[in-house]
Amino acid sequence: MSEKREQNFRRNGALEALLSQINTDLQPSEYRLVSQYQEKAMQRPLILVMGPLRSGTTLFMQWLANTGISSYPTNLLSRFYQAPIIGAKIQLLLTDPRFNFRDELEEFTKLSEYKSENGKTQGVLAPNEFWYFWRRFLSDPSRDVWTNEELRQSLDVTAMKAELNGIMDVFQKPFAAKGMLFNYNIPFLDSIFEKVLFVQIKRDPIANVASVLEARKRQLGSEAAWYSFKIPEYKQLKYLDPITQASGQVHYINKAVDKGADSVDESRKIIVQYEAFCADPEYYYNQLIQKLGILGTAYPGTKEFTLSRTDIKNARKIEKALQRYL
Repeated sequence: MSEKREQNFRRNGALEALLSQINTDLQPSEYRLVSQYQEKAMQRPLILVMGPLRSGTTLFMQWLANTGISSYPTNLLSRFYQAPIIGAKIQLLLTDPRFNFRDELEEFTKLSEYKSENGKTQGVLAPNEFWYFWRRFLSDPSRDVWTNEELRQSLDVTAMKAELNGIMDVFQKPFAAKGMLFNYNIPFLDSIFEKVLFVQIKRDPIANVASVLEARKRQLGSEAAWYSFKIPEYKQLKYLDPITQASGQVHYINKAVDKGADSVDESRKIIVQYEAFCADPEYYYNQLIQKLGILGTAYPGTKEFTLSRTDIKNARKIEKALQRYL
């Protein structure tokens, strides 16, 4: 897929090669650390952000990062995708104020800014999508679509849980990450994690579809080019016009997340309406800490966010296309 991307979004081959080498070098030590967590139950909850592409998941992760109530995959940690427990310790060494010595590494401590481009953030401590980490545990990392039963039979659950447990132990906080690679597999995820909180992001569908179309053009040069993970309905959407196709993409993902979340206990899920979140993030902060059992924590974040999309191109066409799926 990388060869189809616009220049600014193409992968850095030299970086990929160096990261592969470093992670391979670190793996023997990582395996020893993982073995220490394989028999341990999760002491802290995993927070998984679910929902369609371009629904506000990156803003939510940036906001969550700046509240400080959970750890999360940073751009630094993501570079250690095959050795994340070691990576978490290196991140503490470089960025945690407790290990500061005369501001030698001051530039590493900057918090996440509310800027991103197609989910990509800038800064050492800015949230990263962490897809390399999740795909490691799949028997075929190139596949996007899995049934719950296929994951149950093939996903290396023990190693994945041990590494997540290890990361949370290093940071001494819950760990939050985007889980949209598994939007269609919420019941499976709910069954394997002792402590998990699903955050379902919903956005006005018309604005969501418009954002998908713009992201396609920005990253792949065309509104007609499929952007983000394939979904089970990909074949039936593949040859439709861009607006109808993107409308179906958003519709079916929302439908899958709704269906999966229906099977999850209320104590293990939160629905975040993007527009309401932008108007009053503190409301969702209070919901979040209540679900996580974090008491007596005053809201430290911004009062509101400005909605990024108020004048929507082709709004009527998108509305009509969405009605096709109702």
